[in-house]
Amino acid sequence: MKSLLLFALALSLSSLLFAAPGDVVSTLPAPGRACTGLAFDGRNLWVADRLSDTLYALDTSSGIVMKRVAAPGFVPLGLAWDGKHLWCIDGEQTRICEMDVTSGLTVRSFAAPTSSPQALAWDGKNLWLADDREKLICSISADDGTTIVSYVAPSDGTSGLTYWNGYLWCADRRDDRIYLFDTQHGEVVFGMNAPGKFARGLASDGRFLWNVDYQSDSLYKLVMDDGQSVKSANPHTLDLLLTCEVRNYGPGEVTQLDAYFAVPGDLPNQKLIGDVRFTPSPLEIIRDRWQQPIAHFRLFDLPLAKREQIIMQVTAELSEARTFIFPHLVGDLRDVPSDVRKAYLVDEDKYRIHDPIIQSAVKAAVGDETNPYWMMRGIHKYIRDHLTYELAGGWNVAPKVLERGNGSCSEYTFVFISMCRAARIPARYVGSIVVRGDEASTDETFHRWSQVYLPPYGWVHVDPQGGDQSKPAQEAESIGVVGNRFLITTAGGAASEVLDWGYNHNQTWISRGPVRVHEEVVGEWSPAAAEPGH
Repeated sequence: MKSLLLFALALSLSSLLFAAPGDVVSTLPAPGRACTGLAFDGRNLWVADRLSDTLYALDTSSGIVMKRVAAPGFVPLGLAWDGKHLWCIDGEQTRICEMDVTSGLTVRSFAAPTSSPQALAWDGKNLWLADDREKLICSISADDGTTIVSYVAPSDGTSGLTYWNGYLWCADRRDDRIYLFDTQHGEVVFGMNAPGKFARGLASDGRFLWNVDYQSDSLYKLVMDDGQSVKSANPHTLDLLLTCEVRNYGPGEVTQLDAYFAVPGDLPNQKLIGDVRFTPSPLEIIRDRWQQPIAHFRLFDLPLAKREQIIMQVTAELSEARTFIFPHLVGDLRDVPSDVRKAYLVDEDKYRIHDPIIQSAVKAAVGDETNPYWMMRGIHKYIRDHLTYELAGGWNVAPKVLERGNGSCSEYTFVFISMCRAARIPARYVGSIVVRGDEASTDETFHRWSQVYLPPYGWVHVDPQGGDQSKPAQEAESIGVVGNRFLITTAGGAASEVLDWGYNHNQTWISRGPVRVHEEVVGEWSPAAAEPGH
């Protein structure tokens, strides 16, 4: 029995050692059936309950109620602790009340500056307020409620706030998400799943994040930052059949055709099950200047109008992989390894980083910012504001794409990489085959996006075209996140000796006389076949 207990303890400690933001550490019962706001006073957790009109002080270890205080109104909502007094939103009168919890007296109150205040936080000097009807997050004066600065809220249902280390953690009851929001830049940094289905109040005790859920009547103790930067979730296993079909319609001869398939490997978002299979067998597996493994096929004397096929088969477990980046922990650009700078800061034909259009755009996007994360976010926002998505064919150079104001996913990527490199941020691209909706689906267009190197996190995914969204929370999902719809095949800094500026595949041929070669590459997805006996 003793050994089993020791094993369980070791397992518990091991799980905490590798915990990522949002992971549940422990759970306590809420003190009421309709709990809303949370605040931490340095010792106890204060919980507001709108049914009993009571504020409860809880011991965070046991959940025992240490004190009860009558709320300052009949609809108590958000709470905040300023080091001396407890602040509470009275939702019925839309007032913000300052309370002395020792005496239970409301010592001051003023009208809220918005119509439907839901949540409060204290940053050491001012209050922060969230309004779910007006979809705003505001910094307000604790003297009279005057608005100091106002930002668009992460999403539509902000229901909880707490301040931590220059950020606000924001709970959203409609998204069932918790967002990290930067108070200086007014941007969502990342999101994570809330532990329940109706996230309300939030509080930080300095190390852990607390969330009360209105539906489960539970208090959750959550990891904020334990050093685990990448988390995988929502896996599913699929079979992929990537078929390259070529035909020579003549009238001349195709004496030699070379086909190239980028070979995928294991990554945080994907785990290959078994080997990658090819039909026919490749002539060789080579690596290009980006060290990308590529299967090389060679066909001779293509018969007129006959279909020739080359097939790659992959079985892979695809997951959502999320990198949790805390901007204040991002290092200086001088911390980037020299080999990364050497390979991924140089100019290339599609980028043209010295072009006046690119240089002017970078100056406008980055300004005087020196933190590589916020430099990247400035570029991301600039592209979002100046380009619209249009799949019109062709891969034009970055200055021309920016000048005309629209582009494909590849062209968005070229502009983003160009601007990042001009700002001295190492950048490259990855290419993928995409699950289009159902697990049984077809992909003929594929997808490409960018990566930037941020010390100490390494290569971080950024999809500039995916950032074209209406809500800040959705925009943030294009940074540091790969969904479980993508099998990444290719990583490269620019043109490859064999893939050229393409990704996934490429074909070249030698011919005699006029020829018309038809090429078609299609990815067919299906749920992975069950193993025998399952």
